[in-house]
Amino acid sequence: MKKITKAVIPAAGLGTRFLPATKAQPKEMLPIVDKPTIQYIVEEAVASGIEDIVIVTGRTKKSIEDHFDKSVELELELSQQGKDELLKIAKEVSEIANIYYIRQKQPKGLGHAIATAKTFIGNDPFAVLLGDDVITSKKPVLLQMIEKYEKYGRSILGVQNVAREDIPKYGMIVGQLTEERIYNVEDIIEKPSIENVVSTVAGLGRYILTPEIFEFLEEEQIGAGGEIQ
Repeated sequence: MKKITKAVIPAAGLGTRFLPATKAQPKEMLPIVDKPTIQYIVEEAVASGIEDIVIVTGRTKKSIEDHFDKSVELELELSQQGKDELLKIAKEVSEIANIYYIRQKQPKGLGHAIATAKTFIGNDPFAVLLGDDVITSKKPVLLQMIEKYEKYGRSILGVQNVAREDIPKYGMIVGQLTEERIYNVEDIIEKPSIENVVSTVAGLGRYILTPEIFEFLEEEQIGAGGEIQ
């Protein structure tokens, strides 16, 4: 079984739900305490054993690339001022992982964003972490999922329980509980009405996928909101 060392972080969405905060700034760059949101996502990936990360961006997302790039001017300024601790932090951000970028030319949904990374992924199993979905856990959620993939050898979807009133915001899981915290997924209903769903188990922004997923994504079946899910 191939080890999972690659990850895709879709970050091309317009972030309209966060307006006006995202009018001139990507939602993935909104700060949580002292770091932009997407840095927490990248750190989780690295802590889970990921070595190569491709971030799928859009036309207004250049600040994401700038954040993870080396800033010679900033490092020189901090060095000259003797701010060694801040210099260390700045260097760590640019050296955190091997990060690559692909531009999604049209915002056609999560499935389409993942499909743009096909050449990067090749024939390897890979992880997907949504670029605006921060999850705190003593043991990284992605690492837990990778361990389940190594046990079952199948695609793994992170799930969570949600309140019934929030069901229309999520992709809802149809499946059977086979063991503690493990479901066999039979179907996923994207953002359904409350009346059409019995379960409160919803998808979480973490996936382990096999390269066979690209065959399905190439069919470009349009789902909820006119997007390729």
